[in-house]
Amino acid sequence: MNVDELVRDALREQAAELTAPGPGFADRVLAVRRRRRVRGLVAVAAATAAVITVSVGVPALDSGGGGTGPSGGGVGQTEVVARTGQSPPRELLAAGDVAMGAYFTTEKVRRSEDRLVSERTYWLLDPGTGKYEKDDRWSFAAVAPGLRTAAVLERELPAGRIGLLDLASGEVKRWIPVDHEVGGLAFSPDGRRLVATTYGEDPGLLVKTQDSDGSVVWDLPLTSSRNGFQVIDVASGAGTWTEVRTSDDPLDPAGFVNARQDFAFNADGRFVWAGRAASGGAALDFFDLDGNAVVPPAREAHLVWHVDAGLSPDGQRLAGDFAGKTRKTSSWILDPRTGEQVAEVRGQQLLAWADSDSLVAWDIGADGDEFHQRLVLVTVGSDKVVPLSGFRSPKDDTKGRWEPVFVRR
Repeated sequence: MNVDELVRDALREQAAELTAPGPGFADRVLAVRRRRRVRGLVAVAAATAAVITVSVGVPALDSGGGGTGPSGGGVGQTEVVARTGQSPPRELLAAGDVAMGAYFTTEKVRRSEDRLVSERTYWLLDPGTGKYEKDDRWSFAAVAPGLRTAAVLERELPAGRIGLLDLASGEVKRWIPVDHEVGGLAFSPDGRRLVATTYGEDPGLLVKTQDSDGSVVWDLPLTSSRNGFQVIDVASGAGTWTEVRTSDDPLDPAGFVNARQDFAFNADGRFVWAGRAASGGAALDFFDLDGNAVVPPAREAHLVWHVDAGLSPDGQRLAGDFAGKTRKTSSWILDPRTGEQVAEVRGQQLLAWADSDSLVAWDIGADGDEFHQRLVLVTVGSDKVVPLSGFRSPKDDTKGRWEPVFVRR
């Protein structure tokens, strides 16, 4: 039984139709911006809605330190745990093959008179209690498949070592020192390797600029200090650094990257890759695990780098950009072999594949406010939208809105 069949029996269809987003939505929803004002938007709990829980258990997670890979077993992997009355979720949220392993908020922190940093604070899933617990020791956290371990970086970025955090105990079991300082991390699909993106300075650093009215504002720099990546074997800590040069010219479409532009593993873990901002989804850099530049795999050559969901588990579909063509809020599904737009699915922004037919996405409410969003489950070929969380607040606030981190469970 796939996710759509399960939720069809368990949940009623959403009562109200979504209204159209406001002007300029497509531009503002994209992560592709050469200059982007750093906003803070805070999440507030929507306590009026009931928790919809198709699965009431927490996946059976091994917290004994026996590796970082998927645990297997546990509750059924097609079950849905929705927290429609919680924003951000306080307890396990999951759909199909994925669970929310963590979430984070972002706020501007002043380090000196002339130095301001956009800094994250994480809430990590405790596999014993099934609750998200605040852990402000870390500036960056990547949760491994199986939800037992997180790779973490300490507060000051870039960091000179990587911690392997046991999520059950909250203790760092081991530190991995690195020769080049790290600002971002991602696990391979099997949890056996890490790719660490290296930076010369904090990728959250903000610089003083002037707004159109002459007022001073803090903004992301036009150039990135990213200098390469290192693929690390989790068990041994061994790895070799690869230099990746970036352009100093923000108008150079061949080499421009955002201030933070992290590397990640591809769908089968054979390569690492990152996008380039100036040329949108078509600009992709792929490397093998030894650091050699390679041609993108056939089914990932058309990845839209700022769309988190990527390739479907069966390799037959690719998550695309915002569409809004025949529906009020929707996204494209692409043919991974050609990049052709083959379907339109509900959802404002596609975050993770729950199975090969269904995705977790952000979507807006009936008020049509593009920043008043909640997590939903959508299915290719269906108009059904299953709410998973409460709504994020559209209000500006220094702490920012919460951002989910989805992981294979």
